[in-house]
Amino acid sequence: MEYNFYAMVSRMKYINRWALMRNTREENLCEHSLEVSVIAHALATIGNVRYDKKLNTEKAALIGLYHDASEIITGDMPTPIKYYNNELKTAFKDVEDIACHKLLDKLPADLRAAYEPILIKSEEDAYLWKLVKAADKLSAMIKCIEETASGNTEFSSALNATSKTLNKLADELPEVNDFMRDFLSSYGKTLDELSN
Repeated sequence: MEYNFYAMVSRMKYINRWALMRNTREENLCEHSLEVSVIAHALATIGNVRYDKKLNTEKAALIGLYHDASEIITGDMPTPIKYYNNELKTAFKDVEDIACHKLLDKLPADLRAAYEPILIKSEEDAYLWKLVKAADKLSAMIKCIEETASGNTEFSSALNATSKTLNKLADELPEVNDFMRDFLSSYGKTLDELSN
């Protein structure tokens, strides 16, 4: 029998983000997922090293890598629509959950158990999922920083809103505060500045 899971996942490169906004450089879901994976790994590492947490950094990275996999089926729903009200937010979460289960069904039965914990949220890994959500917001912040640095004022409101969200998350997650303090400002630098 033929299974389509990996071929479906490879289609993340065709899903563009920020569809309602003018971009100086388009960003696809594949690029975004890699960045979220790297940041989620960093947040979990910071948690372990600086706060003596016992977090599975590799699992954080994998959850980050697959965190938007449902969008292969649903597409990227713009934030103003997705979070318009609680009813719509709940309905879209249900749609995302259905999409993740549809993806799992595209794997052979013996592999599904290995992918379920990185596609479906669980209480056991609740803190890792919070870190991934924070990594997702940090990735959005980085996009806003890059766009506004390029003179694209289209992202000014998103920059402010994302900054407020991240400050709230930093109150709950010290790893986020550390990442913003130690690493976020370097995202606006040129290659020469980063190299020196």
